[in-house]
Amino acid sequence: MKKHLVLILMLLSVELFAQYNSATIKLGYFNPSATDGGFIIGFNGERFMDESFNIGWSVDWFNKNYVDESLVKEFTNFYGIPNSSINELRAKTNLHDLPLMLNISSSLPLAPRVRAYFTAGAGLEVLLIFYRNFQNPNENEFKSAFDFSWRLGGGILFEVGRRSDILFELSYHSSSPSWTYQVDDPQNGFRRTFERRFDMSGIMTRLGFRFFY
Repeated sequence: MKKHLVLILMLLSVELFAQYNSATIKLGYFNPSATDGGFIIGFNGERFMDESFNIGWSVDWFNKNYVDESLVKEFTNFYGIPNSSINELRAKTNLHDLPLMLNISSSLPLAPRVRAYFTAGAGLEVLLIFYRNFQNPNENEFKSAFDFSWRLGGGILFEVGRRSDILFELSYHSSSPSWTYQVDDPQNGFRRTFERRFDMSGIMTRLGFRFFY
């Protein structure tokens, strides 16, 4: 009898332990200060300490093709030619944002099958930037930039089944990677250093699907 009881407890512990890991796919809208808003996709891996607290990691991807208007103004001031279309071509940017973060989350029950949760994270902001060569605007250049990032958010979890949840999340993300480069004016030989700063701080609204394994 005792052997049977021990075996049952072992099987139950294995079953419960298997549910202490989860993966979440999140889709939504991100509106950073540096660009117009757009689609963002993310993945979270989580390890549950108990039913109300977990730790984990996440990676997101946000892509935007845009004209950096602040850079257009700098180029215009540099050359002294207002409304120059060549400066808009020089400021065309294809930006890929990849925040890599460690996260903690805590939740509390609101109703049967419904929980509220709060989350915080910190990590590394990775920007992959394709921009136009200053002297030859039809040619692309590549640069990467890095910065510390942090995030605070919260949302609602709806239990779909024993091993799956649907969630709605609202969060604030903060980071501001930058890099500098020098430009030579071929007309007078004057050299100027430009700083490209990308303020990736903004609001995220996302829907997600989480499953336990």
